[in-house]
Formats: sequence, C-alpha cells, structure tokens
Amino acid sequence: MSDLDEARLGKWLAANVAGFAGPFTVAKFPGGQSNPTYRIDAGGRAWVLRRKPFGPILPSAHAVEREYRLIAALHPTGFPVARPFGLCEDPDVLGAPFYVMEMVAGRTFWDGALPDMAPAGRTAVYEAIVDTLAALHSVDYAAIGLGDYGKPGNYFERQVARWSKQYRMSQTDDMPEVERLIEWLPRTVPAQTRTSIVHGDFRIDNMIFAPEAPEVRAVLDWELSTLGDPLADFSYFLMSWVTAPEGRSGVEGLTGPETGIPTIEAVVARYCAATGRDGVPDLNWYFAYNLFRLTGIVQGIKKRIIDGNASSAEAAKTVERLPGLAAAAWGFAEKAGA
Repeated sequence: MSDLDEARLGKWLAANVAGFAGPFTVAKFPGGQSNPTYRIDAGGRAWVLRRKPFGPILPSAHAVEREYRLIAALHPTGFPVARPFGLCEDPDVLGAPFYVMEMVAGRTFWDGALPDMAPAGRTAVYEAIVDTLAALHSVDYAAIGLGDYGKPGNYFERQVARWSKQYRMSQTDDMPEVERLIEWLPRTVPAQTRTSIVHGDFRIDNMIFAPEAPEVRAVLDWELSTLGDPLADFSYFLMSWVTAPEGRSGVEGLTGPETGIPTIEAVVARYCAATGRDGVPDLNWYFAYNLFRLTGIVQGIKKRIIDGNASSAEAAKTVERLPGLAAAAWGFAEKAGA
C-alpha cells in the first residue's frame, strides 16, 4: 500500500487521464527530498504522479502547479519533457495538490563520472546535456504562454533575497559564513543581460536518456523553474566541474581526453556557440551564489527533519553536508573578491 488514498486516486485517474483504465498499482519512488513521486501501472502502461508533501510547508516551496504549467507549455515545442496528463489542485482528493505525467523509459546517470562508459560515450552524453540546456535557454517563452512565469528585473537579486529569506525561515543554527554571504551577495550581484526559462536544478541526474543513444528524452524536476538569467542554470551545471567526484554529479579532476568528460572550457565554448554568446563572466560569484542557494535548500531539509516532515531517509545524510556547503560558498566569494 502507498500513502495515497487509492480509491479516490483511481476515480480521478479514470476521469482525467486519457487512456487510463484500472485496476492499477502505485509504488513510491525512493529518494526525492522534496515532492514525493510515485509510479502508477495499469494495463501495460505507466505514469508518474508528483504531489506536494503533506503537512505544513513554506509558502512558495513545492509548487507542483507551476511545474505542471511549465511542462504543459514546453511539451508541444518538442523540448524533451514528459507528456503531462492532468493537474489536480483539489487537496480533498489526495490531501495535497498533484499532477500526472507519462513515465519516460530510458537511462538515468546517477554518477557524473559515467564509470561504465568509454570516453567517446561520455563526451557524447555531456554534449547532449549542454545542447539541451542551450535549447531550453533559446525557447521563446512568451510565445508559449509563459511571459508571466517569472518576475521582471534582476533574477539573481531576487534569488539572493528569496534564499536569504528561506534560510531565515528554516534556520536552526548560527553559521558565520552564511551571515557573511547574506551581507555580501546582494551588494555584488552581476548585471543580467538575458532572460530565459531557468530550470533551477539542471544536472545530469535530473534527466532521462534514450536506452541506447546519447539523447536526452526528458528533463525532470522543474519545481524550481522560473524566468530568469540563463547563467543561473549554466553556472549551476558547471558546479560539477568544481565538485570532487562523490558518486553523484562531481567531476573535478576527471576531465580531458583520457576520460572523455569535456573540460569546463570546452563546455563553456559549446554552450556559448549554441546560444550566441562571446563568453561568460567570472564564474566565482555564481559558484558562491549556487552553493549559498544549496545551503538554503539543505537548511530547509534540516528543518523538515526536526519538524518530522522530511520525505526521505537520505535527508539526514544530506544535512551532514551543511557546514561544508557554507564554507565552500564563502571560499568562492573570497575568490570573487569578497
């Protein structure tokens, strides 16, 4: 049994999802710190359900409604997202809003080092990821009805304010580096020169690849998406190049012709060519910001553990990284001139 009311869910699926017919089974995916996610199987087909967590949550967090709106707008453009089937905003059905999308078959790479792959295969995978990000940043968001999906003005300014506030709302300890970042980041925000759809968590394990080819079939986890500075996504993706290999996205020290993982310079060159840029600004400010934001996210997870409201056994392990994240963020701030 899952933690969902399966009788109510079955009625909703039959009424709202084209081609659905019971009986069906539901299984919760392991992991996922934020929006609990389930697999639904019926009649040889599979769907994915994402819902908000039960219990009290921060006002702007876990916005599955926004996530659904975005994939519903992107799917018809041919950009690789799962096909959306329906959104339920009535908490009476399952206790929290949720949406249903197709289950995209393929491979997920949990380790950015791609240990089981030949160098040429690694290069092809990374080039496909960079090209997918460039394609996202080239979408005409106004033309697909997302002109109001984010606020105008400097994205990083808003984000620094937002994550400072989220951090304060879920603060449990005093971390001097975070206090320094909350003071320094708003004073030093770089100018924004472009606006695009921003994914907000763009990394190798948030996409599904074709079973046999270096082709991105679906980008997942859009809950942090908005309109903003495309350098937010790009610099966040590049964090993997300054993160030691940890069995997740980190590839620091693993790049070059021997491994096939492109160097940070090669990734920057490919992205700039695809998006018509002549280069990117000093990345250290962006790295400091990204780690500050991650500190805010992990602090939120810590607060949810304390409140008895975290949705994953992995959560406690994640929270152990908090002091290291804050220290690393301030380290990049110092490189950027703080």
